Amino acid sequence: MDLEFADIAPKLMMLLYGLVAFVVVVGGLLVLLDVVPSWFARRREARLVAVATAGGGVAVRRPRSREGVLGLFFLLPTLLLLAIGLVVPAIRTTLLSFMDKNSQNWVGLDNYTWMFSQDEIVKVLTNTLVWVVLVPVVATAVGLIYAVMVDKARFEAAAKSLIFMPMAISFVGAGIIWKFVYAYRSEEQEQIGLLNQIVVALGGTPQQWLLNPPLNTLLLIVVMVWIQAGFAMVVLSAAIKAIPADIVEAARLDGVTPWQMFWKVTLPSIRPALIVVVVTISIATLKVFDIVRTMTNGNYETGVVANQMYDQAFRFGETGQGSALAVFLFVLVIPIVIYQIRNLRQQREI
Repeated sequence: MDLEFADIAPKLMMLLYGLVAFVVVVGGLLVLLDVVPSWFARRREARLVAVATAGGGVAVRRPRSREGVLGLFFLLPTLLLLAIGLVVPAIRTTLLSFMDKNSQNWVGLDNYTWMFSQDEIVKVLTNTLVWVVLVPVVATAVGLIYAVMVDKARFEAAAKSLIFMPMAISFVGAGIIWKFVYAYRSEEQEQIGLLNQIVVALGGTPQQWLLNPPLNTLLLIVVMVWIQAGFAMVVLSAAIKAIPADIVEAARLDGVTPWQMFWKVTLPSIRPALIVVVVTISIATLKVFDIVRTMTNGNYETGVVANQMYDQAFRFGETGQGSALAVFLFVLVIPIVIYQIRNLRQQREI
């Protein structure tokens, strides 16, 4: 009994320390976000009452500088977490990208030179480009067509729920589902994969879909489109319903055809929503990892930057090369984010 207690005692102590740390962190956040702001608010009210009493009933507003200090106080937890979780790791990763695999010696731009000189990595970059070009365009197009088709239909809610349902599935879960869809068995066996079953039913020969480049990359892209089309449909459907009714009625009175209505009224009216959808899906596509990892593990020429970054840093022990890929991925995302910020500012000005 003593031996058993001695074995579990360290674990119990670790659990106790974890609970204490949790209580301290949560309690500290509650104090920062509730108790302290309330104390500031009570002090402000007391001062306003005092000033109003002294000035004959006229309340004097606190200077803007003090309001800015209070606003900064509210932002401190967010800024702290942002620095710990994003800024510091980004700086560290950038520094590691200029060092060797042991993170001890400075190698300059060697890791970036390696990135563009290896055929395997060039193929990875090419695959990522194909993903970024196809997924946002196809997913947005599918979502837009579906949103237009089911708009004001009889079973609109049910129809939207069906296409939005994949958004509730994780990328890993979606990868497993579609891996079964593409599953292969020899001709002598009964096919369990839906795609091969259809091929056999049509008189064809079952194929190892995930082993044949470049088709396998396109089949992985189908999974991402299947997931993101629901997001595109929801956002664009809301934008379509927000089009002013007088514009639609005026266009109908002018005798426009449904095709003209789509190109000359609907599409220009939902342009801001289209930009948001394309940008959001583009960023998600650049970071795609789960689908590739689950379905092919990046083999058979299906690798993408995020998957290769993980392999280099954690499987092969090449910290410098993995960090270089991470920095390159970050650089690819920056122009998209800048464009989105500028677009939001223009909309706000309008």
